Amino acid sequence: MLRLCNIKDGVLNAQYLPKEIRKQLLYEAHWIDAHDPNELERTQLQTFLHTQLPDSDEVDEIEASARYFIDENGIHIHSLFLAQSEGRLDTVSVAFILQPERLISLREGLDLADFRLLRMRARRQQVEVDSPKNLLIEIFGQKIENLADAIEDVFCLLEQVSYQILEEDDADHEHGIDQLAKLEDSNGKIRLCLMDTQRSVAFLQRHMRLDKEVQLPIHDMMRDMDTLLSHTTFMFEKINFLMDAALGFINIEQNQIIKTFSIAAVVFMPPTLIASIYGMNFEMMPELKWLWGYPGALLLMVLSGIAPYWIFKRKGWF
Repeated sequence: MLRLCNIKDGVLNAQYLPKEIRKQLLYEAHWIDAHDPNELERTQLQTFLHTQLPDSDEVDEIEASARYFIDENGIHIHSLFLAQSEGRLDTVSVAFILQPERLISLREGLDLADFRLLRMRARRQQVEVDSPKNLLIEIFGQKIENLADAIEDVFCLLEQVSYQILEEDDADHEHGIDQLAKLEDSNGKIRLCLMDTQRSVAFLQRHMRLDKEVQLPIHDMMRDMDTLLSHTTFMFEKINFLMDAALGFINIEQNQIIKTFSIAAVVFMPPTLIASIYGMNFEMMPELKWLWGYPGALLLMVLSGIAPYWIFKRKGWF
């Protein structure tokens, strides 16, 4: 699908959503958003741009030279965006081509929340931009705000897990570890997006050094990302602490069980020894003819079991 937007009177307009993209509309558009384009749409766009669009493998390349570069078609930036699918966070690479007269974005997979929100704001005429480069900066600014919201959501969930692990008496620590693993994965995806955005914005900052109009918002974004990266580091440390605490509680519970079995084994050892002695079948055993031998042996076994239990109880081991 190709979504077309234009800039009019300093405001982004999301008025072009035609089923059939005509060449004239492409010329008028200041932002061409290609979301999962089919072969016909890719061909139309490549013919219009006179260039080959990157495929999914090229967009997902991790080398800096493949993600940030400049050629005769404009400034190319491949940036990671956060996506949510089936309750889990994931990352999606978006390819941007910034030209003096337009911005082209190419992406596959899920419709990202950053783009949905930007289109909604554009329909309400709340996106004030006057050029494609400012639009790209606005997209990155929107992305950073959404990443900050995602960090807040993860932190709230982390606080709930922290209460369950550290304060609830009957906490399910194994379930807590499973939740912490999911939060660690989400925090890692958010941090990866922040680091990638930091590299993308730094690349823009280097190649727009003479443009004072964009330097201030770029500087503010870099400062915000530094703050958010510090917060993700704090959450990693807290997750590791809670993981260690949960494992420690599990070890304590297991040690308590082993301790109970160990004490039980020691308590039953003397009665077992007595029963074993009088269970032997030798003829010359004087106790076999005692009148009170059987009840005496039972009494001796009970006393030999009570004695270690009383000692352990007095010492506070049980």
